[in-house]
Amino acid sequence: QVQLVESGGGLVQPGDSLSLSCAASGSIGSIDAMAWYRQAPGKAHELVARIVSSGSTNYADSVEGRFTISRDNAKNTVYLQMNSLKPEDTAVYYCNAVIRRYSLSSPNTYWGQGTQVTVSS
Repeated sequence: QVQLVESGGGLVQPGDSLSLSCAASGSIGSIDAMAWYRQAPGKAHELVARIVSSGSTNYADSVEGRFTISRDNAKNTVYLQMNSLKPEDTAVYYCNAVIRRYSLSSPNTYWGQGTQVTVSS
């Protein structure tokens, strides 16, 4: 089994920065991709940023230039650095990982428990 443990999050003011991290542990052969999603009250679940095994990244238009996703392969950990935060960034942020138990096995998708980010003055 695989566990994703998130840390970070909290209450910040508009314009502040915040960092999230998510560590994967358990039966991990390889990680195809790791990502951050978020869900605000009354809104759809949306992809915030994603990084694949090659290091290639993609971002939601709403966070491009403000958020940076990075990954430490040795630690099976993904980070999300959030700068210039806005009230509309308020949401529960979820870590996501696509993991293969063995190199040639089918990938499975795992989710973290979610961490609240609130941006308010």
